[in-house]
Amino acid sequence: MTTATTGTTTTRGSVGTPHTRVEGRDKVTGAARYAGEIPFAGLAHGWLVLSTVARGRVRSIETAPVLAMPGVLTVLHHENAPRVDSDFVGMLGSRPDPSVALFQNDRVPHLGWPVALVVAETPEQAREAAEALVVHYEQEPHDVAFFAGHPDAYPVEGHTPGVAEKGDLQAELAASAVVVDAEYTTPEEHHNPMEPHAAAAHWDGGRLEVVDSNQGTTWVAGELAKLLSLDPDSVRVRSEHIGGGFGSKGVRAHQVGAVMAATVLQRPVRVVMTRRQMFSLAGYRSPTTQRVRLGADADGRLRALEHSCLSLTSAVHEFVEPGAAPARVMYDADAHHTANRVVRLDVPTPTWMRAPGEAPGSFALEAALDELAEKCRIDPIELRVRNEPERGPLSGLPFSSRNLLACFREGARRFGWADRDPRPGRRRDGRWLLGTGTAAASFPSGAGPSTAALTAEPDGTFTVRIAASDIGTGARTALTLIAADALDVTPERVRVRIGDSDFGPAMIAGGSMGTRSWAWAVQTAAGELRERLALGAGIPPEGITVRSDTSAAIGALARKERHSFGAQFAEVAVDVTTGEVRVRRMLGVFAAGRVVNPLTARSQFVGGMIWGISMALHEEAVRDAATGGHVGADLAGYHVATHADVPLIEADWIDDPDPDDPVGIKGVGEIGIVGAAAAIANAVWHATGVRHRNLPIRPDRVLSAAEGATHA
Repeated sequence: MTTATTGTTTTRGSVGTPHTRVEGRDKVTGAARYAGEIPFAGLAHGWLVLSTVARGRVRSIETAPVLAMPGVLTVLHHENAPRVDSDFVGMLGSRPDPSVALFQNDRVPHLGWPVALVVAETPEQAREAAEALVVHYEQEPHDVAFFAGHPDAYPVEGHTPGVAEKGDLQAELAASAVVVDAEYTTPEEHHNPMEPHAAAAHWDGGRLEVVDSNQGTTWVAGELAKLLSLDPDSVRVRSEHIGGGFGSKGVRAHQVGAVMAATVLQRPVRVVMTRRQMFSLAGYRSPTTQRVRLGADADGRLRALEHSCLSLTSAVHEFVEPGAAPARVMYDADAHHTANRVVRLDVPTPTWMRAPGEAPGSFALEAALDELAEKCRIDPIELRVRNEPERGPLSGLPFSSRNLLACFREGARRFGWADRDPRPGRRRDGRWLLGTGTAAASFPSGAGPSTAALTAEPDGTFTVRIAASDIGTGARTALTLIAADALDVTPERVRVRIGDSDFGPAMIAGGSMGTRSWAWAVQTAAGELRERLALGAGIPPEGITVRSDTSAAIGALARKERHSFGAQFAEVAVDVTTGEVRVRRMLGVFAAGRVVNPLTARSQFVGGMIWGISMALHEEAVRDAATGGHVGADLAGYHVATHADVPLIEADWIDDPDPDDPVGIKGVGEIGIVGAAAAIANAVWHATGVRHRNLPIRPDRVLSAAEGATHA
C-alpha cells in the first residue's frame, strides 16, 4: 500500500492518490468501442425524419417513392409502427417524455418532432431516403415566445417543491435598510457531448439486447421494458464506453426507434442522431428569467430573500429547471420565499443539464449577493460570512457538513483577494480594464440504492460487476481504487466491469450521485467477501461471489442537508471599445467530500469551471419565432468556449469527508460549474462598474452598457 499527499489531504492506500484511467490506453488507441461503432452481422441503419412544422398534424406521408430507393428496407411512422405503452412512472419518479413513444399518433407538438424512421442497408442509403421522404402537414399556429411575467406560468413540484417559504416578505423588505431588486436571465443551452446519441438493437433468442450510449443501463432497460410491455428480464442494455452525457443520455427516440425497427425487420438496427437532431431530441437547459429580491440591515444581515425562477417546458411534458434551489440552501433570512415556475410552449422538452437548477440559479443569486455587498459597502466574502446559516434555511435540518467558509478562506489566500481594491474600474492594463469577482457554489449530495457483485477469483484477482456508467468522469477507475482499498489489495488485482443492465439495479450517472452510490455498494460487497475469505475456505474454480444491495442502508439515513460546497474566483479583462471580455485566471476551492482520484477529480472541477466560462460569455441558443426552430442548430452557430478562451484555471479542495458515507464521498461532477458564471459576471462589474444581468455577456452587450454608462 502507498502513502501520498494530494490537495490538502494526506492519504493511505489507493483512494486519494492520483491514478490514470484504467481504460485510458484503450481509449487513446481506439480499442475502446462506442455504441455507434460496435459491429453486428446483418446490421441495418435507421435515420430519423423530423417534422418541419412547429405545431400541427401529419396529413400523409409519401412512402412509396422512398421504399423504391436502393437499399431501403422499411419506413416506420404513425400508421404502421408497433404500439407502445407510455402510461407509467419510471425509475426517476416521472412519466416518460411522449417523444420517446414514437409514431403513436399524428400530432406534431414542436419543430423537430420525430415523424418517421427510414431503415436501409447502409447509413448513406438511409440518410438519402430520409431526406427524400415527403411529409404533408396540417399546420397550426405555434408559440415559442418565452418572457418574464408570462401569464400562463405556474409553479411545478419537481424533485424539489415548487414553492417554499417562511416569514412575511413584504414586511421584512419594508424594514430593510438596503434592498436589491433585480431580474436576471440565462439563455437556452445545449449539452452537445462529443459522442452523439447512438443505439443498436437486436433480438437474440427472444431477448432484446440494446447497445447504447447512456447514463444508466438499468434506467434505460427498465423504461424500454415498460414502453414495449416486455418482461424486464427479457431486456438487456449495455453501455461500456460513453463519450459524454451531461444529463442528456437517458431514454430517447433513437433507442425506441432502433428497437421498433429491429422488431419489424428481425435483424439488428442502429440509429445514430446527427448533431442537428440532437438540438431537438436530446434535451437542453431551459432559458430562465429570475427575480431576486434581497433586503438587509445596514451591516448586511439578510432580513428578506426572494428568488423566483421561470423556465419553459414543452406542450406535452412537464420539466422544471429549479433555479430557485440554491437559495434554499445557501443563505437564511427572516422572510424566505422561493418559487420555480414553468410555462408550456411549442418547443422540445428540456432536461437535466450539468448542475440543473444550481448552474443558472447560482448566477442570479450570487450576482445579487454581489450587488448587495456593493450597496452595503461590505466585502463580498465578508457578506457571505455574515449570512452563513447554522441549519438548512427552510428545512431546519442540520448540515451533514458545511465547509463553505473554509473554501472562501483558502481561495481568498491563494487568489490574493486581500489586495483587491473594492472600487470598480480602478485597474487597467493598456486597453484592458481589469476586475476580480467571487461567488459561492453548492450542489446536493445524494445517493441512490445500488447493487454490486464482487468475485474472488482462483488466481488471486477480484472482479467487480456493477451497472455503473462512466460517462467520462473516471468512475471505472474510482471504483477500482475503492474496491482495492476495501479488499486491502493493489488496484492491479481488481477488474471492474460496468455498463451492463444484467449486473442488477444501480444508480444512474447523474446528480453527482453515481460514484457515491456505486462505491457504497462495492464497499458493502467487499466487507462481506472479506468475511467469507477469512473463514479460510479454498476458492473453487468458479470463484466466490457475494452480492450487495444498499437499499436498506440508504433508506435508513438520517434526514440532513447534504451538499458539496465551493468558492469560485475569477479575474477578467474587458475592452469596452470592442466589447471583448477575456477571463485571465480562475480558482475554485471545493468541499466535495473525500476525493477518490485527484487526477480525474481535478479534471471534473476544471471542466465544470471551463463550462462556466462558456456559460458566462458564449453559449446561447436562439429560437426563430417564425419557424419555432433554432437559428444555427449546430456547433458552427452555437458558440462554446474554445482553447483560446480558456485561461489558467486552478482547482483544489479541502478535507471534507462525509461522515455518513462509508467512503466519505459527496460528489464532484456538477459543483465545478456552479457559481462560475456569477464570479465572472461579478468580475466584469468590478472591471467596468456596469452590471450584466443577462447571459451571455456578449461584446454587443458590453458595448451597449458602456455607451449607456457614458451617456449617464
